[in-house]
Amino acid sequence: MALIEIRDLKKIYQMGSEEVRALDGVDLDVERGEYLAVMGASGSGKSTLMNLIGCLDTPTAGSYLLNDTPVEEMDDEALAAIRNKEIGFVFQTFNLLPRTSALENVELPLVYSGMARRERRQRAREALERVSLGDRVDHRPNELSGGQRQRVAIARALVNSPSILLADEPTGNLDSATSNEIMDLFDELSSTGNTIVLVTHEPDIAERCRRQLVLRDGKVLSDHLTGAVPAGAG
Repeated sequence: MALIEIRDLKKIYQMGSEEVRALDGVDLDVERGEYLAVMGASGSGKSTLMNLIGCLDTPTAGSYLLNDTPVEEMDDEALAAIRNKEIGFVFQTFNLLPRTSALENVELPLVYSGMARRERRQRAREALERVSLGDRVDHRPNELSGGQRQRVAIARALVNSPSILLADEPTGNLDSATSNEIMDLFDELSSTGNTIVLVTHEPDIAERCRRQLVLRDGKVLSDHLTGAVPAGAG
């Protein structure tokens, strides 16, 4: 049983009298532990697909099983619960709270899930150590570099031990050297068994993933392995 099973997924928007098919019949299986890049030009449907995989939106038609749970039938409350439990999000703009420390930012998903303060503090510290920021727990975002902010965001995404790490242009606001550091971290997380779906328009970033899905006009144009060597192999 694949972690993600998508069949004939469609998302159609009505723009006045015009019908926009943002996704037009996508099939996709993602196995546990896969490292997948989703690519495509602006308007190809990659952001729409990410929003559907991340349970931020619901499809117009088609089916989506996440961990054997039919997502397309869920209401907003159930979608919020599955987002918090199953999915860790990493965004291009980091989405950190500016007036709170790195530790408090990473704790947030655990606050929402009702975990006791002492346990969530411990979990948040461990997540920050995992991304090499154990010495920055009390720093606020404005006291951190762009790369460090993204590491905090990745720690926050990991803290709930989600089924999927979903990253939307995670290197889009970073210089090339910092981008490489962040991708090294994703490679490392992949090598320890994390399932990663990464949306990017940058071919050199997508080449780091082991599989590439390319969308065009809401349809799958290609789906292939890249030949990237898993971190820690060979």
